[in-house]
Amino acid sequence: MLHDATEGASEAFAGEPLTAYIGFDPTAPSLHVGSLLPIMGLVHLQRAGHHPIALVGGGTGLIGDPSGKTEERQLLTREVAEENQAGIRRQLEQFLDFDVSANPARLVNNLDWLGDLRALDFLRDVGKHFSVNALIRKETVRRRVEDEDAGISYTEFSYILLQAYDFLELYDRMGCRGQLGGSDQWGNITSGIDLVRRARGAKVYGAVFPLVTTRSGTKFGKTEEGTVWLDPKRTSPFRFYQFWLNIEDEDAGRYLRYFSLRSRLEIEAIEASAAERPQAREAQRALAEEVTERVHGIGALERARAATGVLFGGEIEGMGAEEIEEVFRDVPSSTVPSDDLAGEGRGMVELLAELGVTRSRGEARRAMEQGGIYLNNRRVTATDRRVTLDDSVEGRFLVLRKGKKSYHLVRLLGP
Repeated sequence: MLHDATEGASEAFAGEPLTAYIGFDPTAPSLHVGSLLPIMGLVHLQRAGHHPIALVGGGTGLIGDPSGKTEERQLLTREVAEENQAGIRRQLEQFLDFDVSANPARLVNNLDWLGDLRALDFLRDVGKHFSVNALIRKETVRRRVEDEDAGISYTEFSYILLQAYDFLELYDRMGCRGQLGGSDQWGNITSGIDLVRRARGAKVYGAVFPLVTTRSGTKFGKTEEGTVWLDPKRTSPFRFYQFWLNIEDEDAGRYLRYFSLRSRLEIEAIEASAAERPQAREAQRALAEEVTERVHGIGALERARAATGVLFGGEIEGMGAEEIEEVFRDVPSSTVPSDDLAGEGRGMVELLAELGVTRSRGEARRAMEQGGIYLNNRRVTATDRRVTLDDSVEGRFLVLRKGKKSYHLVRLLGP
């Protein structure tokens, strides 16, 4: 998990309990899987007896971090930043213990001090410690300065000073002597270390994690459907579970080390087993189950597992219409008026051919006689079988299947 660290950090974190923090940008009401590595950094800090602080940038979020960005961010309002902070707190509670007596995690908002900061005081007490020449050499700033089209506003240019001031405030308020973050935060972290040294004559430390990418070099957590969020309203537990289940074999072991609390020996045993039977995707399954349970709870994990089982012929009975729609939203689908299935309904053979599940009625009959046709994952062999509204899930869906994996979702339209 370690990409780089400042001088003396190893000894400091190996010694007496240390207070250290990681900042989270409240640009959305939810964190995403790209935030999981720094979150796990806080988890390991707390497990090792240190004092973790999660800093939500309610103040700096109103400005925007230029790190990794090629253009100016949209500025947040205070109200939106506060709403986003509340959502982030709920998600962090799934990972950190805010109530343990020995070393509870703490959540702070830098708006508490930045909101009352006077411009003249800031320029006099903080700005004097920074050289503009040195700031321009920071990679995150230099890249933007050299881009004539994008450029960088003074607002974003000031972000480094504001984040450095966070470290100084946390040092003064809570005795914080460590900051962690992604490797793209190295320049911001070292600026804070320099400020604490110059303003207080104190030694503080920084460490950064690698930026997580797939073996193919794509950004972790980005899919064809977009960002994978921790909020179940943005990314359902089923989709979240599927994301981890579909991790490439080459990445699974590395991600287990990043995002799992299993021991090294356990992970190596899983890797050895996966190498012998890669088709079982044991490493991906272990990763999907542990992370999904931690983020969404055991109930959501069980539902995600059941929904995944449905894709491989598992039982549909007991699933609601919303779950059916979520599980089968990527399969071919058709719409049928509900009235068509009223009363005696429609013949199964006729329906299969009409919807294109089979190429003809003859093929539909043969497939049914050979046991290759399923309605709601239950085999149908009687060629005179009729489909009625009673077969539907909450009057909204039917699930047809030919063979092992050829699904077709029927959406029923009411009058």
